Amino acid sequence: MAHLRSRRRAALIVPLGAALVASVGFVPAAASAAPNDVPAAVSAKPAKDAPVFAYVVNTRTDRKTIAYVKRAIARAGGSVVVTHEKIGVIVAHSSDSSFGERIREVHGVRSAGATHTAPLRAAGTTDDGKAQSLSEADAKALARSAAPGAEPMEADQWDLRAIGADKAAKINPGSRKVTVAVIDTGVDDTHPDLAPNFSASQSASCVGGKADTSAGAWRPANKDHYHGTHVAGEIGAARNGVGVAGVAPGVKIAGIKVADPVDELFYPENVVCAFVFAAEHGVEITNNSYYVDPWLYNCKDDPDQKAILDAVNRAQLYAQRKGTLNVASAGNSNHDLASDAIVDDSSPDDSTPVTRTIDPSECLDVPTQLPGVVTTSATGVRNLKSSYSSYGKGVVDVTAPGGDKYQLPTDTPLKNGNILSTMPGGGYGWLRGTSMAAPHASGVAALLKSTHPKAGPAELQRLLKSQADRLECPDTPYDPDGDGDADAVCESGGKDKNGFYGAGLVDALDAVKKK
Repeated sequence: MAHLRSRRRAALIVPLGAALVASVGFVPAAASAAPNDVPAAVSAKPAKDAPVFAYVVNTRTDRKTIAYVKRAIARAGGSVVVTHEKIGVIVAHSSDSSFGERIREVHGVRSAGATHTAPLRAAGTTDDGKAQSLSEADAKALARSAAPGAEPMEADQWDLRAIGADKAAKINPGSRKVTVAVIDTGVDDTHPDLAPNFSASQSASCVGGKADTSAGAWRPANKDHYHGTHVAGEIGAARNGVGVAGVAPGVKIAGIKVADPVDELFYPENVVCAFVFAAEHGVEITNNSYYVDPWLYNCKDDPDQKAILDAVNRAQLYAQRKGTLNVASAGNSNHDLASDAIVDDSSPDDSTPVTRTIDPSECLDVPTQLPGVVTTSATGVRNLKSSYSSYGKGVVDVTAPGGDKYQLPTDTPLKNGNILSTMPGGGYGWLRGTSMAAPHASGVAALLKSTHPKAGPAELQRLLKSQADRLECPDTPYDPDGDGDADAVCESGGKDKNGFYGAGLVDALDAVKKK
């Protein structure tokens, strides 16, 4: 199962600014040379039963170059699946093993590479552990103990109270003019807590790299693909007297499905499609509780991984330019994303992983480390970094409730330290992970957009960080499992940020009170 941030989901599953954008050189400069023909190094046609691989081909954005490269793709033994002309990204399939190498030699092509390490099959995330379903008996017990005016299961939603979302809803539950798109495994829009706020016109399936807007295409492939539905409920479950409440229960929710229906991985061409679709359908905020498969970290010195970095970054920057704020989870590996070296033994996750040591400044977690994306770490009930949450000074922007098995509430009926939300088929369940933290930040961002309708992505991120409640580094060694060994080190970052929490815990109440 892909990552739903760590993707290993814990189910119970980079600051914006011109200076930063300029410093990350993913967006290619314009080429001065005229396109040449495809190298004729390999002329033999692949066997009819040769495996097919998917590729992203990143080009200049002028129509003449794009048209030429599309012809070159055909001559190199490939077929075009979809062309995103405004960002110069072409998704192609080929069974020719030399396709990537040959197409990279074509003038006008800035980068190109395979998006899978295993062949395509007939038709991941960041949570930590498996989902725990809410039993019918527990649901009834919660409903009986619900406070007047509260949702039936809200007593167990410690996370809402941690960021003041319960009080914020009484002032401003969020505007119907604001949409948060959940780029994920799909959203069950028939769920009674999601149906009132669901926007079908801004929803689609991007599986395979091309948007499908047919009715229901955005729904999960099966009930086991629950991640996106859970995330959607955390953001915008309606206050309608049914089940749970979301952080921003008055905003609209869209679902953009990117998880492969077979292996549930989040392949680059699907994510590129999702960002472009969101940008072109008026979405104000996207929630990204996953990392792009098959690489946990994409290294700039590898041609395939460089192409993935380039393609996804072009797409998410395009969304920003169109007015969309992108929020992402930091990951569930307890990695220091600001360190000099990280051991990655999980990539590629679509074939056989190999152990490698990477530099996280050169090999990036996508999309969370891309410029302008709000990187969100996770906390538990005690406002302490969740044991699984990745972190890093200068990388994490804010933190939000994600749950933790080592931090348990004492003031909730069921004493569960994970996050309760919606599940496919009308059910409810608990998950934990930075996958759950990101939607809390997305919900607060939606409340900020509701309060400040003219604010663009950069201003929303500034407000999200300036209003966050400062959390200091722990005074004692960070040892959540109590085994006597420090499991992570929090590096102080001055007045506004540190490695565990960035600018601090997102604040829903401030989002609706401060003008």
